[in-house]
Amino acid sequence: MNNREYGAENSETILLLHGGGLSWWNYRKEAGLLRSDYHVVLPILDGHAGSDRPFTSIEDNAAGIIAFIDAHYGGSVLLIGGLSLGAQILLEMLSQRKDICKYAIVESAAVLPSKVTDALIGLSIGSSYGLIRNRLFAKLQFRSLHMTPTLFEDYYRDTCAIRKSDMIAFLKANTAYSLKPAISETSASVHLFAGAKENRRILRSLDAIYNAVPGSRKTVIPGLYHGAFSINHPEEYVRTIGRILQKS
Repeated sequence: MNNREYGAENSETILLLHGGGLSWWNYRKEAGLLRSDYHVVLPILDGHAGSDRPFTSIEDNAAGIIAFIDAHYGGSVLLIGGLSLGAQILLEMLSQRKDICKYAIVESAAVLPSKVTDALIGLSIGSSYGLIRNRLFAKLQFRSLHMTPTLFEDYYRDTCAIRKSDMIAFLKANTAYSLKPAISETSASVHLFAGAKENRRILRSLDAIYNAVPGSRKTVIPGLYHGAFSINHPEEYVRTIGRILQKS
């Protein structure tokens, strides 16, 4: 598994899992802010720019990251955060290994499958994939994501590097994912976040996760769109991590 690492090797470890179609730079600023106190690992999800293997499924990607934690960190880490597809992979990790981390930050995760969207993905990507390298089209797509403008070049470079088959695979997995019953057995302290301006499926998923995970905490952040918490507000994201860890 390819990744970017920040901070001292002997510090407690935090993993942050980027959103679908993005890459490790999703959490670059957080890693820079955390590196003096923690060892921060930013895995590159399967099928994304810089990854060493194609995307097969959320379940496989989760198992691969668990194997990485087993090999390098003794089977568990302090905290794992994830956005969107990364948050789904995090939820799957918590289902596959209840004690994979002590704390989890789940941001903007969809867990209510959409059959209609799933059916349309192949057709949609098939007709638009050729436009991905068109900078004007990419800028229009980028603006719709409400990300800070300074990330456009990262977004454009890495979106162009995603293979069509991988893009279809992880988008279909994102729309089809549902919670596993084992999520209720996690020993992690689970903290759920979503923006108030996210779509109804994400907000309903937030409630579904909250109801499925005993003791979890949920926060809807006013004024924010999908992914804006970690992408556009890294300082507040890091302050949130600090508050979560201080309460332990």
